[in-house]
Parts: sequence; C-alpha cells; structure tokens
Amino acid sequence: MRSFVFASLFFGLAACGGSETTVEPVNDDTSIASTVEEQAPKYPLPLPEETSADISGDDLAARIKRLADDRFEGRGPGTKAGEAAAFWIAAEMERIGLQPGADGSFLQPVGMVELTLDEETSGLFIASGDGPPRQTALGRDAVIWTKRQTTKPLSYENSDLVFVGYGIVAPEYDWDDYDGLDVEGKTVVMLINDPGFANPDGDLFNGAAMTYYGRWTYKLEEAGRQGAAGAIIIHETAPASYGWDVVESSWSGPQADLVRANAGRDRALLEGWMTADFANKLFAKAGVDFDEVKALAAKPGFTPVSLDGLNASARIEQSQRTLESHNVVGMIPGTTRPDEYVLYVAHWDHIGIKPSPDPDADTIYNGAVDNATGTAAILDIAEAMVDDELERSALFIAVTLEESGLLGSAHYAETPTVPLSNIVGGINVDALNPTGPSRDMIVVGYGSSELEELLAEQLAAQERVITPDPHPEAGYFYRSDHASFAKKGVPMLYANSGTDLLRGGTAAGEAFASLYAAERYHQPADEYDETWDMSGIEQNVIALYEFGRALAQSSSWPNWYEDNEFRAIRDASRSEE
Repeated sequence: MRSFVFASLFFGLAACGGSETTVEPVNDDTSIASTVEEQAPKYPLPLPEETSADISGDDLAARIKRLADDRFEGRGPGTKAGEAAAFWIAAEMERIGLQPGADGSFLQPVGMVELTLDEETSGLFIASGDGPPRQTALGRDAVIWTKRQTTKPLSYENSDLVFVGYGIVAPEYDWDDYDGLDVEGKTVVMLINDPGFANPDGDLFNGAAMTYYGRWTYKLEEAGRQGAAGAIIIHETAPASYGWDVVESSWSGPQADLVRANAGRDRALLEGWMTADFANKLFAKAGVDFDEVKALAAKPGFTPVSLDGLNASARIEQSQRTLESHNVVGMIPGTTRPDEYVLYVAHWDHIGIKPSPDPDADTIYNGAVDNATGTAAILDIAEAMVDDELERSALFIAVTLEESGLLGSAHYAETPTVPLSNIVGGINVDALNPTGPSRDMIVVGYGSSELEELLAEQLAAQERVITPDPHPEAGYFYRSDHASFAKKGVPMLYANSGTDLLRGGTAAGEAFASLYAAERYHQPADEYDETWDMSGIEQNVIALYEFGRALAQSSSWPNWYEDNEFRAIRDASRSEE
C-alpha cells in the first residue's frame, strides 16, 4: 500500500455527497500550468488517501465512485465542474507516479466551441402543397443543430426535400447515393447505418457489420461536402442501436465541437434527426411509400427520390462560447526502448447536466459505467505498471469530448505528443459492466488486428476466451475513441465485458446489457451503486493489464490484418521510420 502527501493539497470536495455547485464556463484566458500542483488551488479535488499497487475491485470502485460523484456534475467538458474531473485525473496520475506526457504537463489543452440552440426562435418548417409551413416539434419529431460556429442567425427557405437512401459515397464498395444528383441548396433525408444492415447475409458493404459509412458523423459530413443546405437522418432503433431518448438527450442542449479554422462553413447549415414515424407521415404527404423506398435504398443502383410537393425552411439562432477542455496524458518511460509506446485510452467526459421540466428530476448524467469505469481502469493499470520496469514506454490518455463525436481523441491524433507511428498498439477501455466474472471478453470489431491474438493468450491464463462482437450492426468499432487512432493507422483493440457470466450464463449477461441500454445509457440513471459486484471489472482490468504488459515487454509490432481498411495507412506510416 502507498500513500502520498500530495493528496493533502486537494481540499473541500469530499469523496461523496455534498452540496450542489453551479456549472460555469472555464474562462477563455485559463492558463495551463506546467504541473497539476500549480493549478490545484483553483480546483479542489478528492484523491484517494492510498491505493494498492495490485489491481483490485476496491481501488476501482473508489475511483469510479469519485468520478461519478454529483459534484463533478456529469463531467461536462468545458464546465468548471467537468474540468475539475480532468484535473482530478491529472492529480491522480501524478500521485501514483506517472510522468507528464504532454510537453511537461499532464494536461493537453483542447480548444472547444459550445453551441446552444435557442429552441424558442429556431426551427425546421415543412410546407406541403400550397399550405403554410408547419414547424416540427423539437424533441418529439426532430432534433436539430448546426455545426457552423457563429452567433449570426442562419436560415434558408423553400429547400427541396430529397431522400438520398443511406447518403453514402463509397468507391471501394462501388456505391454512390449522390451519383448524378445536385443537392446544392436542398435538404437531404437519409437512413442510418449502411446497406449491409438490410442485407446481413449478403455481399453489400460488410454484411451485418456496420462500416464507417453507416455512422451519423460520416453521413452529415458527406452531406456538407455535397453542398446540401440541410441534412437529416431518419432514426430507427434497430439500425441506430439506440432509442429516440438517446438522440433527444445527446443532441439537445449545448453541443460541443473543436475550434475549426473554417468555423464549420463546410457543413450543411442545418443538421439533425427525425423520428421514423414523422418520416413516414412526411413521405406519405409526398405520395411516397417510406417502406418501399427504404427497401430500394438497400439495393445497388438506387436512385434518389424527390419528395415532390414538400419543401423545407429552417432558422437557427444560437449562443456560442469558446471554452477549453483537456486531454489528460501520463506516461511510464521504457527502460530499453523508450521511443516505442503501448497506449491505453479511455474518455473521462460525459453529458453533464440537462434541464428537465420536472423540478424533482435528477438532471445530472453521472456516467458511472460510461465511462468512469474505463477511466478508473487505466488509472489502476497505470498504478500497477509504474514499478514494472517496462522495456517499452506506456502511455495513458484520458480524453475529453468523446460524447460529442470522439473530438478529444481526434484532437490528440492530429496533435500527438509522441509520433503515432511509434505507438506499437493500443487498447481502448470504454464502459465496463459490473456484472461479475465471465468466461469471455468481447472484442468489438473482431477480426481486425493481430492484437487479438495477444489478448487471447492473456485470457487463456484466466481460462477465458474472446467472443466476437455480438452486435456488429451497431458499429461500435467506430463509436469510441480507438477509432481516432485507427484512422491514423495505429493498431487498436476495443475489448469489453463478456456476457457469458459464471453466474447466469449468457442469459444473465445479455439481460444486463439490454437493461443498461434501455434504462441507463446516456440517462441520469447511469450512477455508481454500492451494491455493484466489482469482481468482473477487476477480472477484465487484470486481463488488460497483462495484455499491455506483455506488449511492452516484447519486441513485436502487431499489425492490422491484410484485408483491414487501416492496414495500408499503418504500413505507410511505419515505412517512413
């Protein structure tokens, strides 16, 4: 056991409970101190008095409990309470003996813009025939926003509506939903996921497994590249893999983006989602059968469908704040090959606070599973590794703005503190379930890289096996921070809790996962519970520790498999060494 005097520097915020605080922006002129200690007086933080060098459920629980504390107010990036969580992580990295990994600091600044829609003066209006435009009900029928970073009112009128199928341009799959179509100034409406979802046993795209083209982020970016004035995705629970309540909670209220050199002018003026029910009614007014054109959209040679007789108008008014968030970076220098790195990454942020019309409602989205568990895991692994005398260096990054579209990891990938080509491989830890021990561990995006073989060896020591992602259609491989590194060629592994539980088998594991998705994911109910069984999380973290340690002590350079989309990028980056 080890205790540190450094913990006494942090005061005022107890380990749990306490009075409410007000969410305030971090001042634009906030300076980043060279050490955590210099900044500590501004951010009173609770640190454990002592933790074990061994990975333990007790230590993991202590860190999860603190990160999910109400006084971090849901860890909203750019808020005073949210950034306190980042400083807490930095202080904890320093306490357990890591070295700063961001140019002499634990903190890598991430410039962000917070945009908040004025729902009273903003709206999407649909006109049918000669009738007057009717406003969609925000929240009930649609959710809208803009990525353009301005406070000037934005608007367009009488924009033709066009259904562009999946809204995909993918040369490698011989697919172009915009082929021969000029959407300049029009409002495009599209399906979520990709054609493989509707053809799970066929040869379109990657079959049941979602490709990056199925992601909402890609679709909206592509609509902007095509010159669309508006871009709206039709929500359906199965292909999206989450319900409308997640859309409403995630894309309403303040929305974050990185500071962009072009201020988002390359994006459609209006972006958003609409419910499938609303889309059905909309298509019917244009004399179009939604189910019929949806089926056609999943077949090669699909022709976009104009929703004749309908047009859209939009008005966006919003406030804007330029804020600063932080990635938190710590490292353990290698003894013989310090310029080669094994990476652990987890996102520390969550949704923050969302207002509710119910004065008695819980408005804090604590994100205990998502992702206090992952952040606690990499801290526990770091503490276990700090005295291991690793041959290669170990890099630990707690990234911000994951919930806003993997923005913190994207920022790091664009401005890395070490050469990305020198990262041997990495593991992303995002949302570990407190379900007790399991016979397996799920690998999301299974079949991607040789890192899976190393994990299989570590699991075998625990008499466990890898289970391939049971829901490849959900596209989870593109929905967490490892994707930002993968797109730069870095071999990454996304391993998660298994579902074949020692107590209850797969029925119990799948029941927990379903309940979490339905009732807690991106909801205030994702809170730490003292009754959690931490033994399964402990089991998983030990496996991930052994995985990283084995990689750090080896001389191998695992790669993506030959047919993987990131293999060529990795090969090119390594050839430049």
